[in-house]
Amino acid sequence: MTQRFFIADVFAEAAYAGNPLAVVIGEPPLPDATMQRVAGEINFSETAFVAPLPEDDGGYRVRLFTPAREIAFAGHPILGTAAVLRQHLALPTSALLRLNLMVGAVDVNFERTPEGAEVAWFDAPPVTLGATCPHEAMAAALGLAAYDIDAASPVQQAAAGTAAMIVPLRSLDALRRCRLDLDAYAPLAAQGLPPLVYLFCRETHDPRSDLCARFFFEAHGVREDPATGNGAAFLGAYLLEHRVLPGDDLSLRIEQGHQVRRPSLVLLRARRAGAAREIRVGGGVIQTVRGELL
Repeated sequence: MTQRFFIADVFAEAAYAGNPLAVVIGEPPLPDATMQRVAGEINFSETAFVAPLPEDDGGYRVRLFTPAREIAFAGHPILGTAAVLRQHLALPTSALLRLNLMVGAVDVNFERTPEGAEVAWFDAPPVTLGATCPHEAMAAALGLAAYDIDAASPVQQAAAGTAAMIVPLRSLDALRRCRLDLDAYAPLAAQGLPPLVYLFCRETHDPRSDLCARFFFEAHGVREDPATGNGAAFLGAYLLEHRVLPGDDLSLRIEQGHQVRRPSLVLLRARRAGAAREIRVGGGVIQTVRGELL
């Protein structure tokens, strides 16, 4: 039994930036309890476990674990797993990869930018926008004043396999100051709102960027994600629904990770297609480590 082990930086423009991902490729599959222990030992926001042989639909079965639990959907593991798997199996650059997740099948393809950089893209599963909460309550949980949250847009839950709260902020200063306090969040959690919070503002560090974001989540305590693909997918649905930005066809650069010293760039394409929404999330993937689990 061989379990190949890889680390890749996702949504990265250079090595040791972006969001680190561990990918384990092996057969036969590890027991669930072992996968959870491995994910806890590595202690990244997610670790992906993938079978090296395709299933009947041509897709590769992938399971995703945080240090605390298995999850159905997350963005940077999709892109990182596809990039690692393509190289491991020596698949052609033009190959479209299908990953079979708990949330369903997700397709990943690869493009070259005009500058020659490679970008991996996934088609997001349908995103559902749900419950809202008062700005004052969310501000209290984040250590902010209600004024720091943009009054023109709601604080709203978005979901696709996993769920998070989308919080629009007025300024980069507010984005820097925010912190998720789980005790202060408890009244919202009691209402069924998830302790995962994606915050964004229209001020940026880089003038080439359109938005700046942060993402807090609970996994044995509050953690911050350097780059969040599923959050960007949630944001795409939110932006289209509430017309935060003009137009029905958005192509955005979202910067993230500055507060945790891992600058990241998440690319988002979101458009209306009749009554439906088409959302794609992309980013660079740079492999940094390979080896075996012993």
